[in-house]
Amino acid sequence: MAIVDTRKLAAAEAAAALVEDGMIVGLGSGSTASLAVAAIGRRTAQGLRIVGIPTSEKTAGQARGLGIPLVTLEERDHIDLTIDGADEIERGSLNLVKGLGGSLLREKIVASVTRRLVIVAGEDKLVDRLGAGAGPIPVEVAPFGWQTTARRLSALGAEWTRRLAPDGQPFITDGGHIILDCRFQSLDSARLLQQRLDSTVGVMEHGLFLDMISEAIVGRSAGEPLILRRS
Repeated sequence: MAIVDTRKLAAAEAAAALVEDGMIVGLGSGSTASLAVAAIGRRTAQGLRIVGIPTSEKTAGQARGLGIPLVTLEERDHIDLTIDGADEIERGSLNLVKGLGGSLLREKIVASVTRRLVIVAGEDKLVDRLGAGAGPIPVEVAPFGWQTTARRLSALGAEWTRRLAPDGQPFITDGGHIILDCRFQSLDSARLLQQRLDSTVGVMEHGLFLDMISEAIVGRSAGEPLILRRS
């Protein structure tokens, strides 16, 4: 197994060990989160009694295949624990960039009703400042008039590209929206950018997750996973 897979696995299994009998568990999306879902599935097969709320259709399919009982937010008004991944984790604040997997809207809805949000990732996801990594900030946009929304994003300083699926067709989210992957030449304030994106007509959601997580479990190439809590 590659080093990156080993460290992701260690973080995922440490997070899955936090799940307790009777919990409502948010099941995240992405490569590391899927390892946590697999670990939860093994515990479920051994008698752990939980229900899960998935953040994507892909995760829902994985959970069903593992025998994890699923419910919806129509049936539950809160989630006890959510385990999810991230594309960037800012040291200290533990603010995040998420959404390279395309499930940012559902992930943020789940996060918003979660009492304890735990992020699992490899150490390569840690950054000193959001936006300093190699990846973009995903922005989920309504397909109607999306070009108008894109011009508004350009006015905010974004250089955007429309995300494509592996077959070359436009990527469509589970909610029926498109994603514009945005890079900003300067990101001095993630909080100010969040406010501007939140007020942009046509933007359904974006990949800035600020002040939302409880802790991060970061898999390392050497040693036990590192547990980070927001300062």
